[in-house]
Amino acid sequence: MLLGGALALGGTAVTHPGWLVLALGSLFVLTWRYTGWGVRALLIPFALWGAIQARHQVMEHQRAWNLARQWVRPGARCLGKGEVEASPVLRGDRLGVSARLQLECDGSRLPRPLLVRLYGGPSTLGRGDRIRVVSQLSPVQILRNLELPDPRPGAARSGISLSGSVLSLSVERTGSGVTHAIDRLRARARQRITETFDPLAAPMARALVLGENDLDAEDDSAFRKSGLSHLLAVSGTHLVFAVVSLITALQVLLTRLTFISSRYHVGRVAAWVGCPLALVYADYAGGSGSAWRAAFMLCAVFAARALGRRAGPARSLGWSLLAGALFDPLVCYDVSFLLSAAATVGLVCIGSPALAWAETWRITKRSKVVGYLTASILATVGSMLPCAPLLAVLSPDLTLAGVLANVVAAPLGEIIALPLCLAHILAAPIPILEQGMAKAAGGALLVVRQVAHWSAEARSMAFAVPPPTALHLWVLGSCGSGALLAAWRRRWRLTGLWLCLLVGGSIAAEVVARRRARSEGELRIAQLDVGQGDSALVDLPDGRLMLIDGGGSAQASSGFDPGRRVILPVLRARRVGRIDIVLITHPHPDHYGGLPSVFAETDIGEVWDSSFPGGTQYRRLLHRAQRVRHAEELCQSYPAGGHEAAGYALEVLGPCPGSPELGANDNSIVLRISAGGQRFLFTGDAEAAQEAQLLEQHAAHLQATWLKAGHHGSRTSSSTELLQAVRPQLVGISCGVRNGFGHPHQEALDRIRNSGAVAWRIDQSGSLQVDLIGGRLRYTGFAWGGRPEFLPPITAPPAKRLPRPKSSQAGFDGSSRAR
Repeated sequence: MLLGGALALGGTAVTHPGWLVLALGSLFVLTWRYTGWGVRALLIPFALWGAIQARHQVMEHQRAWNLARQWVRPGARCLGKGEVEASPVLRGDRLGVSARLQLECDGSRLPRPLLVRLYGGPSTLGRGDRIRVVSQLSPVQILRNLELPDPRPGAARSGISLSGSVLSLSVERTGSGVTHAIDRLRARARQRITETFDPLAAPMARALVLGENDLDAEDDSAFRKSGLSHLLAVSGTHLVFAVVSLITALQVLLTRLTFISSRYHVGRVAAWVGCPLALVYADYAGGSGSAWRAAFMLCAVFAARALGRRAGPARSLGWSLLAGALFDPLVCYDVSFLLSAAATVGLVCIGSPALAWAETWRITKRSKVVGYLTASILATVGSMLPCAPLLAVLSPDLTLAGVLANVVAAPLGEIIALPLCLAHILAAPIPILEQGMAKAAGGALLVVRQVAHWSAEARSMAFAVPPPTALHLWVLGSCGSGALLAAWRRRWRLTGLWLCLLVGGSIAAEVVARRRARSEGELRIAQLDVGQGDSALVDLPDGRLMLIDGGGSAQASSGFDPGRRVILPVLRARRVGRIDIVLITHPHPDHYGGLPSVFAETDIGEVWDSSFPGGTQYRRLLHRAQRVRHAEELCQSYPAGGHEAAGYALEVLGPCPGSPELGANDNSIVLRISAGGQRFLFTGDAEAAQEAQLLEQHAAHLQATWLKAGHHGSRTSSSTELLQAVRPQLVGISCGVRNGFGHPHQEALDRIRNSGAVAWRIDQSGSLQVDLIGGRLRYTGFAWGGRPEFLPPITAPPAKRLPRPKSSQAGFDGSSRAR
């Protein structure tokens, strides 16, 4: 188990090398009494091997992604030939399939094949199929924000560099082999579930049988908040029911065949069949991390039985961790794998001893109902405790109602719905039986769904949990492991001591997290990576927090929600529940699209509006605000040249007055913040017309050290005259790799470079944070791994204003453009 854990831990070196060293040291100390020198000597080599493999996988994906960005413009029409590599999965009404294709896009042939995610195509596709496809592709969007977990390991696990819609697809050669046959069976099962189950229950049935997570947003949120997501995930329970049941039946059959049972040990023969059967079923069930972990653990049990040995739960879990890390060096970033492993550890080390204690006091023997409830609650609590830190990563709330929900819903999901869903697939030749099973299984799943919603809505039993930091995870991992080892040895006083250390360490880690989340200087600006949109968080010197725009997509119906994906997680990481000012520069979806989610879960002080009329969705958003201040009032309350109060000044430079004859872009709120002798200018999507107005009305009030480029770096913004008036040192350009407008345009980049400023492109380098500390600016970019740099004084020569770090690679100043 230790070697498997060390190999899996090695993958954390990609993002947290220092914490890996600390974790290995803790592992040495905790297990010193239980291991020999042979195991101790292998811990570090195993961790190093895991680290090397994980880093290689991440770097390979980074190279492929950079290649995709250089050669494929967003929305490019591409002709590709290649082979399907991953099992197709249904998302909504479209089939998603991953294929490695040699592409020719816009007349240019890419240097090497890339893994592409395609949406559309026939339902009969399977692994091994040789396809020819015409598709509309864009590089995948990887949102890289300093205050959030590094997304690159997750992107590397998928391996996808490009994604898009299928325009036409033909199969040149049908695949063969076991994996292709499994995909055909999956397609058949998917079709039967869709046709026979209730529409509300069908996505849950597909999750149970095929591992396809296709719940709508409301149901998905309810299952997460209630702690019932595990009922729809393929886990050990599924494999035990499906595989162990078949192996038991096979063993019974072999026992009755005397010419076999008289010569061979039927239990061992059945066990040899069970190992490949577990792997095949895990693949059929979607191949999620939890499915493979359970399959590997079951394989260890069957292999030990086939060899005439006994495999304990700890050793079997260790073999599953080892196998998982060997097949996937980045398995430590797979939340489903970690949840499955943590729940297993909890059942073995907490649930089993607690149940033994209950039996000692004869609690479970008072009545069948009391016994069942006691066993269910202890098993649920035992499995949920080690999972709590991981659940805190997935959801901002945990609920005590989840314990009761599991007691009610687990029998319905695991004892009724799961067997019926699996049997339903086999009952297809008998329509009446198939429909009856679909109704019974669907009814049970709908009850589970209702329980999930009731539990999620029990807000009185819910409590907010901040996302754990690396320090939290180290404390919880070290102290939790110590407590589990002590509980396993029935040393209850030592267990209590470890638990006290865990609580105290967690409190200390939270204090450290809250201190680090506060702004270190007088002012902090975080320009967030929200894709093709704008969003920035500003910590003002008086302690107030301002959000300037909420990101979004130019297509309001795209379904991308930067509020839920980026802004709310950043606020959670900062332990912040209130935004004092939300400034919406203008009513375009790529500037307010993420705000509905933020308004729903955050206390909002006031909203600043540009007064330009927006659409229905925008008007509904303003109606949700308690106080809205329009541009006319803002121009009077925060005039240009206003005096500083509380150590800083806010100056609203536009639209003062507004120009209804111009578009929304040229009626953007333009804000300048002055503090500590430095100035910062936000221009929204201001284009040539509004820039001309700014130069005419406020030429003396435009100078700023940092400038947010107007309109995502469009050629219609950032004019030479404006740049001469502003004289910025650093220009932040907020745009996404999937934008179809070609932002930032080369003309704007050339003007910025010729002005002596340096451009920070969020699409290439991730988010940017600017801190004002003692009158000096410190900038921290994602591309530099959080390493801070200080801007030189404003009087420095233009050519030496900002050093170019070697680690920023191509595109820091826009000099390396995509083809």
